[in-house]
Order: sequence, then C-alpha cells, then structure tokens
Amino acid sequence: MKRSTKITTAIITFFVIIAIIIVGRHMIKLHFQKKFGTRPPPAVIVVIVENKSFHQKIETYGTALSSRSSSFRIKKSELLDPINFNQKVKKGDIIAKLKSENIVAPFSGILGKRGISEDTLGSESSLILTLDDSTTIFSDVKIPEIYAGILKKGLPVKAKFAAYKNKTYKGEIESVASRVDAQTRSILTRIKIKNENSELIPGSLLEIQIKYNIRDTLSIPDTSVMNQGVKKFVYKVLENNTVDKFEVTTGTRYEGNIEILSGLSVEDKVVAEGLTKVRPGAKIKPMIKSK
Repeated sequence: MKRSTKITTAIITFFVIIAIIIVGRHMIKLHFQKKFGTRPPPAVIVVIVENKSFHQKIETYGTALSSRSSSFRIKKSELLDPINFNQKVKKGDIIAKLKSENIVAPFSGILGKRGISEDTLGSESSLILTLDDSTTIFSDVKIPEIYAGILKKGLPVKAKFAAYKNKTYKGEIESVASRVDAQTRSILTRIKIKNENSELIPGSLLEIQIKYNIRDTLSIPDTSVMNQGVKKFVYKVLENNTVDKFEVTTGTRYEGNIEILSGLSVEDKVVAEGLTKVRPGAKIKPMIKSK
C-alpha cells in the first residue's frame, strides 16, 4: 500500500473516531436531559407566618417560703400518742395529744418537725412541731436596680424546683420594695407561686424567671433564617410555588422560633427546612408543617 493511501486512511479513521465521540457525548447529554429534565420539584417543608407571644426575662434564684407557718415546742414526756409527720391536716384537727392538753391546728397545712434539742431545764428532750400552709409559696428575691422601671405587681413568673425538673410552676410578682438597697444595688421583690399539690417544699431552692415586655409579633422557626454577613434572609413561597429570597429583620429567639420585625406578613409562607434544596426562582412542592 502506498504511503499516501495509509495517511489518507489514518486521517479518515481519526475523523471517524472524533465524530463517534461527538455523537456519543450528544446522545449522553440528551439522555440525562430527558431523565432529569422532567424530575418533579423537590418536596420542601414550609410554614405559614403567624403571630406568637414573645417576651424578655429576668432569671434569678430564691428560697421557697410558706404563706403561713406556726411552730409548737413539745416535751417528749408529755406526748400520749406518736405524731404522724409530713401529713396534711385541716384547721381544727388535733395534731398532738399531750398529758396536759391537746394541740389543735390553727389552719390547714403540712405537719412537720424542725429538730430535736435538749430541754433547758434538764435532760428531757423536746421537739419543735411545725405546721406550714404551702398551698401558696412566696419567695423574696433581689433584682438588680437596672430593672427598677420594669418591676411591677402582677408580672408573670415561672418557677422550677430540682425535685421536679420537667415541671413548671406559675406565679406572679406580689410586691416590689419602694427603695433600692444601697449595699447590694438591688430591689427586694416578693414572688407568689401557686403550689396546690404542695410539691414545693418550704426552704427549697427555686429557679425563678420573671417575664416582661410581653408582646404578640410575627414568628417563624429559626431554621428558616439564613445569615449572609450582617443581613438575614428567608425563602418566601410565591403563588406559583416558586421561591425567592427576601431580606428580614429579626428580634428575640424563643423556644425554636424567631421574632420577625420586618420583611414578612401574616399568612406568608416560608421554607422552614431543607434550605439547601432550593434556590431563588426554583419551583418546589410545599409541605405545610403542622403546628
């Protein structure tokens, strides 16, 4: 075979290979366009913007005090019957039978014992019987003077007790001192807490939260907000189920929600989860998140 023929054959073969590659790539492109071009829009969790209650809080600790308390010093030698401590008694019930007299409950409450001490007149031991009405608990707490303009009677309070970690007790501010303590720079504030089941024990340490600046305002899950530098954005769902990015101004966070001060309106829909699945102008299948 002549050399010129070989060269011609090689050139033709080269161009045939190139043509096959081009056609193959084009066919692959058409295949993927057909496969993925008709893919349905992604399902995305969406929430409806609504008003929720937000507040600020003052956190402190206080000691539980019974609303009424009385004590009786009794000589053990005077007792006729054993006393059943840690039980509820009603006003007028006999709480101790003595040789000389019976001790009657002046009010309803829980019967207890403060301690045992030696009688001052001799070796006879005595005990101090206590009666506490703890259906309502008080706690006197010192609040920094910076909150002087906020504290007022009736502000709502939440309290927690370590023995019942998952339970919250409701209360309110009962009274506020009329002057600031010059040494501690604080204001003495009395807290009143409902304790109908007598679970809060006098003397126990309470975790106290005072709510103030309570308001209803627009709210969305904090997972809806994207931070880009100093600005914040959300994906808002439009009428045709496409999404677009909107700038918002946010406020306080509370229990997984964030306050929206501007940028949205009631009944707007925003993407709550799966922000990485969407982009501006993309179409989605909105899945409304249940409340």
